[in-house]
Amino acid sequence: MSTKTIVFDLDDTLIKEIDYLKSAFEEIAHFLDSNDESLFKTMFEWYQNKENVFQNLENRYINVEKQVLIKMYRNHFPNFNSNSEAKQILTDLKKQGYFLGMITDGYSITQRNKIKALEIENLFDLIVISEEFGSEKPNPKNFEVFHQFTTEEYYYIGDNVSKDFLTPNQLSWKTICILDDGNNIHKQIFDKERVYLPSKTVRKLSELIKIIK
Repeated sequence: MSTKTIVFDLDDTLIKEIDYLKSAFEEIAHFLDSNDESLFKTMFEWYQNKENVFQNLENRYINVEKQVLIKMYRNHFPNFNSNSEAKQILTDLKKQGYFLGMITDGYSITQRNKIKALEIENLFDLIVISEEFGSEKPNPKNFEVFHQFTTEEYYYIGDNVSKDFLTPNQLSWKTICILDDGNNIHKQIFDKERVYLPSKTVRKLSELIKIIK
């Protein structure tokens, strides 16, 4: 019997959310004007300037509704490298006989497409996606469902200090935070009560192996 259950966040933990955004912007830019190679750059600049990208596009392309573009953003299949470090680490952990899980907030089709693009779906024993499950982190239900594996130790690996570690800390799980390398969409703020903070931090996924073993 496995003695450990290791549960991961998805965005900015196993993949960079900014890579999904760029992939979606490229698809939308090609859809709107395949001959305008500068459109993607313009869209990304709008994003960096905290402008409403979809509203700007609706204003520029009068025959396109922003809701159509938002749907494209959420539904598109991302262009990820399936031979990722994350996939290799998950494979290594799976070979150790550990139960692997995922808790991620978001739309089902969006999160499922990310997981499929990384080719990691078959490595998980249980995946909890908020839209499918009916609640978001830090709801205890999203975490307690993993107690079905009845292992001696539970780990949660994430990046969002506001909601990732509160509940697993309260459940006596071991919590590990992947530190922002400067590319996270949501900045990490560690100036919080102790219960919100991870028990350990690492700078990259590969450091997990030594901690978990």
